[in-house]
Amino acid sequence: MATPIESGRRRGTVLVSGGAGFIGTAIAPALANEFGRVIAVDNLHPQVHPTAQRPTSLDARVELHVGDVTDPSVWDAVLSEVRPDVVVHLAAETGTSQSLAEASRHAQVNVVGTTQMLDGLLRHDALPARVVLSSSRAVYGEGAWTRPDGSLFYPGQRTSAILAAAQWDFPGAEPVAMAAERVSPAPVSVYGATKLAQEHVLTSWAQSVGVEPVVLRLQNVYGPGQSLINPYTGIMSLFCRVAKAGRSIPLYEDGAVRRDFVLIDDVARAVVAGVLTESPGSVPIDIGSGEDQTIARAAALIADYYGAPEPHVTGQFRQGDVRHAWADVSHAADVLAWEPEFGLEAGVARLAAWIDSQPGVGL
Repeated sequence: MATPIESGRRRGTVLVSGGAGFIGTAIAPALANEFGRVIAVDNLHPQVHPTAQRPTSLDARVELHVGDVTDPSVWDAVLSEVRPDVVVHLAAETGTSQSLAEASRHAQVNVVGTTQMLDGLLRHDALPARVVLSSSRAVYGEGAWTRPDGSLFYPGQRTSAILAAAQWDFPGAEPVAMAAERVSPAPVSVYGATKLAQEHVLTSWAQSVGVEPVVLRLQNVYGPGQSLINPYTGIMSLFCRVAKAGRSIPLYEDGAVRRDFVLIDDVARAVVAGVLTESPGSVPIDIGSGEDQTIARAAALIADYYGAPEPHVTGQFRQGDVRHAWADVSHAADVLAWEPEFGLEAGVARLAAWIDSQPGVGL
């Protein structure tokens, strides 16, 4: 049976699935400072790692095991000699539009990859005290909205017919911030559905075997270190590359889509807090900037940074995209003693400066 996480001294071993990715490399230094041993399991997928080599940005103290989380033999090899005190489960397929075309791949990695990890932990009698899962705001779908009388309702998915008719918003209604305590999940993408399934699989398993589950629902994460070759993630890095090339940034729908852009620095602190904080509880924790920004404003800030032409509205749309999404981070403040530190302007400056330092960045 797992034991509570000990505090006040250097901890034992933490295992990070997807540990060579964007978030994994960002949390590695803090974890290496706190734990005697940090193990990363990552398949170095070419969509993120074109050379299939260990990222130079990954802290040298991290032990990297290259392997796919869906392969039970990988878990057998790792867990035969590793007994993690905490597991951080980051490994996942992302991308709303990609998940529509590659539903099986998303289900295999996000759901089966999770069950293979859990089976391996039980098979090797290697139960950790806690598993921290990086989930997604995509589990909420369009989220909850309010009618003029103040009542809450769930509008459901914007169908292809609705989007084709340019009916972007739900008439007479206003969206509300996403908060696990009061907004129920209702995914409208394959990706979101697999992430919600991942949450359910982990929490039901963990509570049955005496492991503490901590679920973090992340908003749109961006910043230095994000993949510049993955076409399915990173709208902010894409905007930077377009503006850096001296072109006008294209805006989907009417440009008034709202998003919660949260800088990787803040996300890394939140994940580490999820690892170290005593008893954060079983309610999923929403992590974001706490601000709703239109994509038009984000694009304008980036265009201004590069001296690019003004962004332009295209009227295009993507199936499975939600209209508005931002987090209420008050629960995170209560249970993790965490608050975001970076606003959008500071975050854009950090991202753009990093992109400018990368060799051969183009479109």
